[in-house]
Parts: sequence; structure tokens; C-alpha cells
Amino acid sequence: MPSIVFTSALQRHVDCPADTVAATTLRAALEAYFARHEKTRAYVLDEQGALRHHVVVFVDGVQVRDRAALDESVGPAAEIYVMQALSGG
Repeated sequence: MPSIVFTSALQRHVDCPADTVAATTLRAALEAYFARHEKTRAYVLDEQGALRHHVVVFVDGVQVRDRAALDESVGPAAEIYVMQALSGG
């Protein structure tokens, strides 16, 4: 099953322990995670279901580019990393 891991920077704001979920797409994996850890949803997704601007997701080391659809396929051993985006100049 795909695993979802959140950086410690995010864990300071919301309880988001690492977990494994049954899913074949990134959106399905996140929804399965949110079903167990409901408070995490509002921190990761906006009201339209897209990734918030301050959040970045990597699947097997590749950054997710379509922040709204989240339709990337994930394999049974996928590693999903959720972290805060860095910004500034």
C-alpha cells in the first residue's frame, strides 16, 4: 500500500502521522488518509480540493505538477511526501 509521510514542519501545525493507505491515485490516497486524519485535510487542500499554495507533494521523488487534479497514479509501494513549500526571494 502507498505510504504517506508529512514533514515535521507540517506536524507542528496539525497532527499528521505517517500512514499507509489503499489507493491507485494520489487523490484517492489523500482522501483515504483524510478519512482517518480529518484535521489534516484543511491544512493540505483548499476549498476547491486543490493543494494549498504552501504545500508541495512528491510521489516517489517526483513533484506533483497538477495541483488541482491530483490524478497521478500511485503504485502499491509508492512513497508520498507532503511538505511545506518554500517561498520568498
